[in-house]
Amino acid sequence: MNGNERRTQILKLLTDSQTPISGISLARALNVSRQIIVQDIALLRAAGNDILSMNQGYMIQSKPKLSRVFKVIHKEQDVEEELRTIVDFGGIVKDVFVYHKAYGVLRADMDIRSRLDIEMFMEKIASGKSNLLMNVTSGYHYHTVFADSEQLLDIIQEKLKEKGFLARLQDYEPVEFSS
Repeated sequence: MNGNERRTQILKLLTDSQTPISGISLARALNVSRQIIVQDIALLRAAGNDILSMNQGYMIQSKPKLSRVFKVIHKEQDVEEELRTIVDFGGIVKDVFVYHKAYGVLRADMDIRSRLDIEMFMEKIASGKSNLLMNVTSGYHYHTVFADSEQLLDIIQEKLKEKGFLARLQDYEPVEFSS
């Protein structure tokens, strides 16, 4: 199998999968090294393919979804409830970020789509010495949330508001949060 055939096969595997596929899994399936997969992914991206790289592996960006940024505040013990509120009503938590007056926007990808993803995230936080990003700004943070419709985003917003998690934007915060 030559490089073009291998990259076509990578695209097919990623397109057919509903979950991320690790570089090691792709390497085994195609009988090449993980470094070759990393190079192929770079070439596929350069050719215009929207391939996401997450800690669980690679994934093709699915059909365009609508997104909304929610500013939230809560305590550490409410993280799981906040994330469940979003995914239980059809949302995908793309990222978490904070707006720090000195450092600006600090962002981390999350790609949380299910309760299983939440469980794995919570285990990582519990097992490490790292703190949640929200602790940098006294609990205030933001999530970019994807959903299939404005109606779902409205429901998520209402549920977050009901639980007291939504926070108001301050004058010093930028209205648009860019990467």
